[in-house]
Amino acid sequence: MNIILLGPPGAGKGTQSARLVDHYGMRQLSTGDMLRAAVKAQTPVGLKAKAVMDRGELVSDEIVSELIDAELAAMGPDTGAIFDGYPRTEAQAEILDQLLEKHGRALDHVIELDVDEDALVERITGRFTCANCGAGYHDTFQQPTVEGVCDKCGSTEFKRRPDDNEETVRTRMQEYRAKTAPILPGYEARGIVRRVDGMADIDAVAASIDAILG
Repeated sequence: MNIILLGPPGAGKGTQSARLVDHYGMRQLSTGDMLRAAVKAQTPVGLKAKAVMDRGELVSDEIVSELIDAELAAMGPDTGAIFDGYPRTEAQAEILDQLLEKHGRALDHVIELDVDEDALVERITGRFTCANCGAGYHDTFQQPTVEGVCDKCGSTEFKRRPDDNEETVRTRMQEYRAKTAPILPGYEARGIVRRVDGMADIDAVAASIDAILG
């Protein structure tokens, strides 16, 4: 099974992808992760990408397609793929179709985690983590049992991501809508788009995805 998981930053794509990897043995193909790994490993495509990034330029669709092509070639035919954060444009959607066909695969589902912007802002801006062990907390939904003390390691040092602020979150939402809106009609015409409530709790979202995958 091959699926695209769509949703703005903070919608829970990473959490649900990890669960699908664990439960179904699928492979998460995140272009950002693949790019970093290829650069670190100094593969031919990694070196090509590094040269582009060192010039301060964006990595081209051609380079990204090489990464995905290599990953699909290395995967067993019975291993499903989760495309996380790709495709983001109509051109990339066309490239992905070509790559899947090349490797004898087809796209089964495009699952969008539907979110409420104001609620997502609250979810993201309230996040903080233990500076020592990385345990996650939230101003509203998950405070430490003892205020100011990490439940897991007892540290009293906490930190927040500098980009977890309202302005950044709303900008990300605008970018997501602008980039994703054009690719959805093509998939909807094929009858493979499904939407789930990304604001539900993690288990409920997972159950909705399970129901789609059958």
